[in-house]
Amino acid sequence: QVQLVESGGALVQAGGSLSLSCAVSGSDSPFNNYLVGWFRQVPGKEREFLGHVVWWPGTTIVADSVKDRFSISRDRAKSTMTLQMSSLKPEDTAVYYCAARLTWKYEYEYWGPGTQVTVSS
Repeated sequence: QVQLVESGGALVQAGGSLSLSCAVSGSDSPFNNYLVGWFRQVPGKEREFLGHVVWWPGTTIVADSVKDRFSISRDRAKSTMTLQMSSLKPEDTAVYYCAARLTWKYEYEYWGPGTQVTVSS
């Protein structure tokens, strides 16, 4: 059982930076067998995978589409995952979600409610 809550969404200007946080909690703590990922979704479009962290040992990947501007990290002690975004563009406007799955499963089972990021031009 995993609970996820995103925070940090805001209205920012194009070219700015923003960090989002995902708080991870639940009965499966310390989540050693989980992947925790970042996604975003724009109304009318498919959900886009941005990257993930293997909770232990904490290795990360970032999707090619955003790897030049976004980075992912996790703080195991605080049980949080951060999405650091820079050089934001209006096209980055979306609801951003974190999600979790066991490493041996194919689908993400647990999802946060999302946080809105709006980038103005």
